[in-house]
Amino acid sequence: MVTEKLDAEPRLGPRYALALLPGRGGARLPDRELALDGLRVDPGRLADYARVCGFPLDGLLPATFPQVLAFGLQVQLMTEPGFPLRLPGLVHLRQRIAVRRPIGSDEPLDLRVRATDLRAHPRGAKVDMTTSVSVHGEQVWTARGTYLAKGASAPAGAASPPEPAEVDGARLAARWRLGADTGRRYAAVSGDVNPIHLNPLAAKMFGFPGAIAHGMWSAARCLATLQGRLPEHYEVDVVFRKPVVLPAEVELFVAERSGSWHLRLCGAGRDRLHLLAEVCPS
Repeated sequence: MVTEKLDAEPRLGPRYALALLPGRGGARLPDRELALDGLRVDPGRLADYARVCGFPLDGLLPATFPQVLAFGLQVQLMTEPGFPLRLPGLVHLRQRIAVRRPIGSDEPLDLRVRATDLRAHPRGAKVDMTTSVSVHGEQVWTARGTYLAKGASAPAGAASPPEPAEVDGARLAARWRLGADTGRRYAAVSGDVNPIHLNPLAAKMFGFPGAIAHGMWSAARCLATLQGRLPEHYEVDVVFRKPVVLPAEVELFVAERSGSWHLRLCGAGRDRLHLLAEVCPS
């Protein structure tokens, strides 16, 4: 595998313009990874992210924040000529994160991003974007995000690991009213300006009834409720079910079982299941 080192975070504007060009798909994933070394976190950006997602500012990076830092590299990889899936309308199905140790907000970060496991899905094709973050050669964070391109084609692949399951006895932990601007607010701090999150008319073009909340915003907001109760190293597994159509009212249910946390995000009245997650020590 070839590693291409970048000098700075990619500029997303030109990348989104490339994503709109027709006929750029190939048959196979690129056999390469993108790297960005020595990245320093902008304190203002981190503060804005914490405010939107509900995390405290405690000198450490939230478990979901490195995904935001890696997002530009993922977009660059997915918009290069020959990438088999188109970025517009791509749907986030699952996110798995491993926190190896707490990451200080002032530490220099080395990022690596690559695409793996292009395979068939009943509604199209899916791919995994894998990311690792290291500090002075020590791997401190890894993630694997699974994305769906509706209507695309790919060969059959290996079965995915079992997903988090619902557990009995979960208690209501939070209830949130989400404004119509939730997607735009998260896009401003994450850089993820997929139109399905920003504009109801654009979302309808991709088969959604209206603009939907980002899956990673939902995951981050739920995980923020566990602040102060998690060990120094743990794993997070999140599956996204029905999208949160904005505006909305949602409820978070939480249960603890044998040191692991189980989370369920539903529409108010439990009429729609939006997210299932498990957080366990590693």
